[in-house]
Amino acid sequence: MKSETKITVRYAETDQMGVTHHAVYPVWYEAARTDLIKATGVSYSELEKMGVMTPVVELSCRYMGVTHYENVVTVQCWISRLTPARVEFSYALFCGQEEKPCNMGKSMHGWVDAQTFRPLNLKKRFPDFYATLEQMAEPEP
Repeated sequence: MKSETKITVRYAETDQMGVTHHAVYPVWYEAARTDLIKATGVSYSELEKMGVMTPVVELSCRYMGVTHYENVVTVQCWISRLTPARVEFSYALFCGQEEKPCNMGKSMHGWVDAQTFRPLNLKKRFPDFYATLEQMAEPEP
């Protein structure tokens, strides 16, 4: 399952050339990831109350085009890899009605205990939530 998050590029997100600053894209990834997690019926804040945190352990970002002030960007997000210890999210960003993405990225997150920050087995601790994530996953070939 892919979620779609619409973002309008704000002036503060652009550089002197009027192009979206490269550091903004991971922030947009986070917005899209938050929307995808909400689709499970559990928000990030609820997940944290359950005692689960998801720190970023890896991040990649590939720029294939540009976005500018007031462009409407669609951020697609999906789970591309899931294990009981980690989850990888993939992102594709489209500017306006473009068919080809202007940016693609991935972020890998660990499942950790909120109190100890030690890795946890999400499948054992929350089997129903894990099963929902498995159903949403769209592994890459």
